[in-house]
Amino acid sequence: MAILTKDHERNPGATVLGGNILTRVNRCIALLGLVFGTASFPGAEITMSEYQVKALFLLNFARYVEWPAVAPGEKNDIVIGVLGDGKLGEMAGFVKGKSVDGRPVSMRQVQTPEEYEKCHMLFFVASEKARFSEILAGIKTKPVLTVGESDRFLDQGGVINFVKKDERIRLEINLTAARNAKLKISSKLLNVADRVTGKAP
Repeated sequence: MAILTKDHERNPGATVLGGNILTRVNRCIALLGLVFGTASFPGAEITMSEYQVKALFLLNFARYVEWPAVAPGEKNDIVIGVLGDGKLGEMAGFVKGKSVDGRPVSMRQVQTPEEYEKCHMLFFVASEKARFSEILAGIKTKPVLTVGESDRFLDQGGVINFVKKDERIRLEINLTAARNAKLKISSKLLNVADRVTGKAP
């Protein structure tokens, strides 16, 4: 778990500068344990690209989402699929060699419905948004955590959406979609989301 300084507490957030994110480990990232091991940040600042930060979020969603007993994947691996070109290389380095609760995590490009259903998580790159509705409709009852980064992703049936707000990456969560996929999302993750839809009455 990262060691937070008072400087972190005074400035909880990530500032988007050009294509990079100059991030101070904020309350959201600290809660999710996005930095593995016992890392500390004596200089208070680390630099990551937007998609490296998103890869760390994806990696840690595995800690705060519960899949049904019969779930996709190969052997004991946690499989993260990336739908859309150009981002896999940037993201995969932050996942390679990592594990969650003793389960290795792998990330791969996916293109077909058969591949989607073998993933625990499926990340929809915004460039592919013309296909989102069709793909989401096809896997909405499968135990796949769908994560996007575009307007209306939750409305189309996605479970988690990344949004930029006040120059920070924030989360939106659709509990109806999560229930349809038989996924249980921890209250810790719900508590750091900016918007949660589909709450039980």
